[in-house]
Amino acid sequence: MFPMNVFEQRRQRAWMPAMAWRPVSLAVVCLAGLVAPAAAAALDEVVVSATRSEQRLSDVLADVTVLDGDVLERSGALALEDVMAKVPGIQITRNGGPGADTDLFMRGANKQHTAVYVDGIRIDAQNGSGGAPWETLPLESIERIEVLRGAAGALYGSDAMAGTVQIFTRRGETGFKPHVSVGAGSYGTKKGTAGFSGGQGAWDYALGLSYADSEGFDAKTGGSKRNLDKDGYVRKSANARVGLQLSAGQRLDVTALTSDSNAGYDSRAQGDDRTIRSLDAYGLNWQSDWTPDVRTRVAVSQSRQSWDTWDGKHYHAETLLRNYLVHNEWRSRVGTFSVLAERREDSLENTLLVGGHERSRHQNALGLGYGLHWQQHAVQLNLRHDRDSDFGGKRTATLAYGWDFATHWKATASVGTGFKVPTLFQRFSKNGDSSLKPEESRNMELGLRWSDKDLSFSATAYRSKVDNLVSYEEDLGSCGENYCYMNVDRAQLEGITLAGKWRTGMLKWYASVDFQNPHDMDNGRLLKRRSKRYATLGVETTLAGWTLGTELQAASRRFNDDAEAVKSLGGYTLVNLSASRQLARDFTLTARIDNALDRDYTLVKDYATAGRTLWLGVKWMPW
Repeated sequence: MFPMNVFEQRRQRAWMPAMAWRPVSLAVVCLAGLVAPAAAAALDEVVVSATRSEQRLSDVLADVTVLDGDVLERSGALALEDVMAKVPGIQITRNGGPGADTDLFMRGANKQHTAVYVDGIRIDAQNGSGGAPWETLPLESIERIEVLRGAAGALYGSDAMAGTVQIFTRRGETGFKPHVSVGAGSYGTKKGTAGFSGGQGAWDYALGLSYADSEGFDAKTGGSKRNLDKDGYVRKSANARVGLQLSAGQRLDVTALTSDSNAGYDSRAQGDDRTIRSLDAYGLNWQSDWTPDVRTRVAVSQSRQSWDTWDGKHYHAETLLRNYLVHNEWRSRVGTFSVLAERREDSLENTLLVGGHERSRHQNALGLGYGLHWQQHAVQLNLRHDRDSDFGGKRTATLAYGWDFATHWKATASVGTGFKVPTLFQRFSKNGDSSLKPEESRNMELGLRWSDKDLSFSATAYRSKVDNLVSYEEDLGSCGENYCYMNVDRAQLEGITLAGKWRTGMLKWYASVDFQNPHDMDNGRLLKRRSKRYATLGVETTLAGWTLGTELQAASRRFNDDAEAVKSLGGYTLVNLSASRQLARDFTLTARIDNALDRDYTLVKDYATAGRTLWLGVKWMPW
């Protein structure tokens, strides 16, 4: 445990900003010299996020990253957001340690511009500006993650202007496999998980439970409101998944996830301020393969997200989201056709709403898709029409083209549009405006990929223009308050992402570098808390029975606030170490050291981040 003044001591350490960019330079050299993923997965792996249908990763025209179970297991990470921070094109900010408010910026876009699904269940909030509760989603339940970058409104409707993240929990297989894991680390952190999975005959099942808590550290380091205390957290979660093979080609899946967290934060000079978050998600999915070329999927799901805070007085908000989907697909010699009908229903309960504490809305959608692979060429076209109960009709489209112009090489190009309707809170709270317009985006990108077995390289250049951005501005505006939600901003998100993986002898390397310029089109300023450059460089090897990993993460300077004249958040470089070993036939030891060099860095002004942290865990899982 660090003494109370450790952050004051670490803040006084001086080091040149240029040091933060040595790893970035090294990553660029490695990528250029070795021609090395956009995905940590085999090229023939099947993904669903790119078209909402099963598709080989090697055939995908979109910019997709896949994190499979082995990658997640070896990472030794304690929180989902720590895993997502290593994905190309993604930056994470957090107001303190795990359990604190978390933002995910994909290609420089806001958190609420990325659509998030768990086992096909849409996870979103109608409170505040919206977005998924990353700090509540339990990493222990996850078997696989698919990240789709780029405008995906023609596939997923509202919110998917920057892309989507599809999270899949564990699924049972034949036999019976129990598992138990325990671990402990710095800041009094403890975690335990238990569960089992299996299958017999037509049935398969999986169940998991997890518990984690941490004493934490003093998250607030500056500002007028500071309470000298430890801001820890407690998180409890459970998930279940049951599948039934009704007959050949007919499958039924039921999935459920619940997660609760209680985290400390500081908004007052005195008192222990708390945020209690709760997430429940349930889904029923039926899939029928009528023939090898004709498939139907029907899904019904619901997610509920509640948020309670105590900072001198109680504040409560609760979002309920229901989703209904019918998706049909036909494969033929002249291409693959798809038709989907979807309905989304949102409701918000919040004491700050004007004219009643509850509001609701719904969207009905019809989507059409067409894909064709012909010799070295591929085309994907998607069209969608959403009719919102408040805003009327919204049309989106995506057109992508791919060309396998040489052995191992593929070039891609795409254009697409997206939109996001304002949240119910943004429209109907005392700081809201019922006349707000939907945000709209237009995206263009070019991609180049090279792959051969365990070697791969990708370069993706993109430009996205976003109009009618909703901002929380210090202006009386039409809401009559000091701060109001208004359509005042236009943004341009542009950049290039380089990613690769390769092998040299016993070493497995992976790297990604992002050069981006997400800026306000009216004044040219970089959007707050986003770096122009950030990178990851990692290497893994096996030695004497140990799987060892080293990872560098680096980011350049950032503005913390739109009104700042200079960048107040400095650049940083982090070194993370991991190790795992099979102790006996059924036991595995995992160790991890984050921020091994004990660097002082800040993601949000006046909020601390963890220093050097150690984690040790043991997992029992019989073969």
